[in-house]
Amino acid sequence: MIRTQCHHGLNGDILVWNPVTKRRHELSSMGIRVTKETLKIQLRMSGQEDFLDLPYHQAILNDQIPLSIGGGIGQSRTFMYLLRTAHIGEVTVSVWPKELKDICAKNNIHVLE
Repeated sequence: MIRTQCHHGLNGDILVWNPVTKRRHELSSMGIRVTKETLKIQLRMSGQEDFLDLPYHQAILNDQIPLSIGGGIGQSRTFMYLLRTAHIGEVTVSVWPKELKDICAKNNIHVLE
């Protein structure tokens, strides 16, 4: 008898423990979630269906952004881990909202602009 397995999406994330934030730290994001249907299935399976209300998920459901496939090790996330930083803004220059900059400053986190 041939037995088939049901696969609900591929995931190849690399997670490490971040001693600065004291939580998991994702070095890579290689999940494949390319359709509305697989997104709904995965969120249902993980008990996170409330995520469907978030802007990113809504954009996928409403065909407002192109479907994509994640892959590769994030350079900024790797730098964060190696340099023992708490926020990606400490290793990546970007435009950060004032509220985030205020929170970071209060916690002695210096984000790059």
